[in-house]
Amino acid sequence: MQCGISGEGEVDLASDLAAVYDIVEIFHSVQGEGVHTGVPHVFIRFGECNLRCEWCDTDFLTHEKMNAVDIVGKVLQYDCKRIIFTGGEPAMQDLWPLHRLFKRRGYDLSIETNGTIELPEGIVDWICVSPKDQMYPNTKIKQRSGDELKCVYVGQDLSLYDGLKDDFNHLFLQPCYLENEDIEWNGRNFALTEKVVKENSGWRLSLQTHKWMGVD
Repeated sequence: MQCGISGEGEVDLASDLAAVYDIVEIFHSVQGEGVHTGVPHVFIRFGECNLRCEWCDTDFLTHEKMNAVDIVGKVLQYDCKRIIFTGGEPAMQDLWPLHRLFKRRGYDLSIETNGTIELPEGIVDWICVSPKDQMYPNTKIKQRSGDELKCVYVGQDLSLYDGLKDDFNHLFLQPCYLENEDIEWNGRNFALTEKVVKENSGWRLSLQTHKWMGVD
């Protein structure tokens, strides 16, 4: 069975429209980190994650069920053709229905993933892997190529990424920001991360500028 809602002469699969996802939130904001800092995107934040990082600022256990048709309807409210799949861990989801629905409508798709699940070829246009093996040394990184490698710095030796970084176009080191720590603790960690970046050629500093701005 097929159903057209695209308005562009193409037909959506009813099965794609009926696909169900665990959604924490969908919102329109600017990307605050990495290469696309300052660029407006629609963020689709999925529920659930296969890791539990102490610095995570998302309550990914609190979410609601949404059909893909409702997700598309929500995204269409915003005048923005760039989408980021984030989480939680978005790679735990079957993203193909959303891929088909959004690419049919001319959207550019990005993903932010911890890399523990290999992504299907062609599922998105931009891949940002933020590995957490500095906290989970027994966790294997399976998505070993992409556009951005964005590592949260908690004091780890950057040689940890020697077998990974060559297959990414951009390398970022991001200070670990802990909301339960005071400004002095976080300030020292920011300064240390900057020092490490200066001492390691090829790496760039990534800051969570959206938090400074007080936006999502």
